[in-house]
Amino acid sequence: MKYVLVLFFVIIFFITKSNGNELRNPEKSSKIYQFELADINGTPFNFDQLKNKVVLIVNVASKCGFTNQYHGLEKLYKKFKDKGFVVIGVPSNDFGEQEPGTSKEIETLCRTTYNVTFPILEKSIIKGENITPLYEFLTNKKIHPKTGGKITWNFNKFLIDREGHVRFRYSSFTKPDSKKIERDLFTLLSSKGEKK
Repeated sequence: MKYVLVLFFVIIFFITKSNGNELRNPEKSSKIYQFELADINGTPFNFDQLKNKVVLIVNVASKCGFTNQYHGLEKLYKKFKDKGFVVIGVPSNDFGEQEPGTSKEIETLCRTTYNVTFPILEKSIIKGENITPLYEFLTNKKIHPKTGGKITWNFNKFLIDREGHVRFRYSSFTKPDSKKIERDLFTLLSSKGEKK
């Protein structure tokens, strides 16, 4: 009876663990369209709507030495949005606790201080055991041998092509208006992408 009880708890443990990780199979697709998060206001944001767009995903923070990059991100977004480009900010408090604010505080800072018009998603965990599935996917070295690996700090950037594949990654030190990002962005925007 004792062994049956132990076996029962072991089975329950693995069932619970696998249910919690249902979305933690990032290898099921090499495209970003499988994800859905909420935006900063709690409205569902389905990545399916990004099909045939070039996307720059950035983990952002309000009290960081790189926070001023919001200006460059907005400038880049405005310059290329009519060509099928979108920037997505993902706030995170994982580095130096530099995003301590509530959703309302983050939104207010983005909209009033930096005049951000691109989508800002809900505050997310982007490293460690409870990493959000989106970032588990982005940092997965098996799927992305060239761009995968742990997030190093706030304002790491992933550039995704029109087919939903991660093509380039940039460190916090690479400014949004750098020639490198603009050159890579121009290359991806020139591609027609998949037909709908």
